[in-house]
Amino acid sequence: MNNISHMSRAFKSRNYRLFFCGQILSLTGTWMTTVATIWLVYRLTHSALWLGLVCFFSQILTFLFSPFTGVLADRWNKHKILLVTQILGMAESFILAGLVFSGKVTPLLVVILSSAQGFINAFDIPARQAIVVDLLENKDDLGNAIALNSFMFNSARLIGPSIAGLIIALKGEGVCFFIDGISYLGVIFALCAMRFKPKNNFYQPKHIFKELAEGISYMLKNAKIKYMLIFVAFVSLFGMPYLVLLPVFAKEILHGTSGTYGFLLGASGLGAIFGSVYLAFRKNTKGLETVIALNVIVLGTALIFFSFSQIVWLSFILMIFVGFGMLVQMASCNTLLQVMIEDNKRGRVMSFFAMAFMGMMPFGSLMAGEMAHKIGASFTISILGALSIIGAIIFFWRAREFFVVENE
Repeated sequence: MNNISHMSRAFKSRNYRLFFCGQILSLTGTWMTTVATIWLVYRLTHSALWLGLVCFFSQILTFLFSPFTGVLADRWNKHKILLVTQILGMAESFILAGLVFSGKVTPLLVVILSSAQGFINAFDIPARQAIVVDLLENKDDLGNAIALNSFMFNSARLIGPSIAGLIIALKGEGVCFFIDGISYLGVIFALCAMRFKPKNNFYQPKHIFKELAEGISYMLKNAKIKYMLIFVAFVSLFGMPYLVLLPVFAKEILHGTSGTYGFLLGASGLGAIFGSVYLAFRKNTKGLETVIALNVIVLGTALIFFSFSQIVWLSFILMIFVGFGMLVQMASCNTLLQVMIEDNKRGRVMSFFAMAFMGMMPFGSLMAGEMAHKIGASFTISILGALSIIGAIIFFWRAREFFVVENE
């Protein structure tokens, strides 16, 4: 019982409990939409390049606008920002559902709506990352809350794709989009039920470019923050693009259906859940830099073996290791950043984290789609896995110079 209590200590905070419950419902719907969108585009085009284009345009605006929206997250009420972004996300899902039900959906319209969601995410992600500390009654629970957020995200990642694969096979993609729209109500109600204590705000807004410059200067002067963000960007560029090619593996290499694709994503989510549980049990940040490097090696190795697997059950197992490695690396980087940065710079620094994590993915997706078009999906994933391993070795070597991890 003591271990369970330690693992879930962030739940002692009422606002965080509301946030967790609302988010896990909404994120399940979001993962259903992710699967349905990629499968819809592949069904319409049968093109790996089109898959890369859709993922590129769904994330490029997050990359371009996150630095500015990070400034706004430090200026504005983060709670209200999240409320607005959830309402807009719900509207986008219902529009996409309507287009599919009416038979008017085209790859170009999917690109346009995905771009709109990317713009919404540019506001949502920095505010979502920065608000976590405000949801907690005990700030020492921050690391646990980040681990639980990862557990929440990846539980949805496990459940959502599996459900989506079955719904697509039975009813089509439009039902997934409609369910996603409904799921937003959970987080909207949770946000409305939250109560925050009034606090003195001595923040004096300046010109947005001056504040952005202050954030960049703060990041560049702190070697640990700068190096961490560079590594997050590297892994997002070379480690994450496997997601965009999973439909190709599911259909052409494993000779499966949308259900196979959903279960591959679900297996990755299951591995990420294991990683979240592992991090939730950790008591401090000691040794996290080593954990980060080792898990990117796990990620890269699993990707290389996956790229040559033609056995369904083996591919599922390898996806579990991929999900574990990716989650532990990203959540550990998030935790180290959150404990290092000052509160009045939190929105800006976490916007750079979003830029490194989410923002580099469109370039990786576009690169992977083009590579797969020319040399095939298997060789593309094996190359990306090898690059991830090389990056992890370099990170581990440099971490001894930049990181001094102290005992609590």
